[in-house]
Amino acid sequence: MSADQTKPVTLAVVIGAHGVTGEVRLKVFAEDLEAHRSFNGGALTLKSLRPGNNGAIARFAEIPDRNAAEALRGTELTVPRTSLPPLGEGEYYHVDLLGLPAVSAGGDALGTVVAIDNFGAGDVIEIERPDKKRFMVPMRPEAVPEWDGERLVVADDFVEG
Repeated sequence: MSADQTKPVTLAVVIGAHGVTGEVRLKVFAEDLEAHRSFNGGALTLKSLRPGNNGAIARFAEIPDRNAAEALRGTELTVPRTSLPPLGEGEYYHVDLLGLPAVSAGGDALGTVVAIDNFGAGDVIEIERPDKKRFMVPMRPEAVPEWDGERLVVADDFVEG
């Protein structure tokens, strides 16, 4: 699968402040966030990270107090794709699938991949049709037999009208 190597990859998002000393609460999308110390092109330097109720609690060197932490709410923490480990066969980063056109096995346009969720049994991709209606497909070989940097193919049995 070819992927845009210049596109930054979001590993977490700030969901609010924690306490009064500048810590933030994070929703984490990565297995090993602590492997990265610098985010957003060097604008944020991770000093500490610990588990939290709904994700993690982080302290950044540049955030001195609660007001600065609150100002970060909604900020995505990104790293260059080149800092991520290489993918194995059949693996993907969510950023590689988001925005891909989805087509049926016969080549008919279905829509665009707009979200990827995981409810515990594996990833589920959400496809939005041109009429704004959406349907979900499990990201398994029998449902998505192939994908690359240009398109994602959905098996006919998994296409919803």
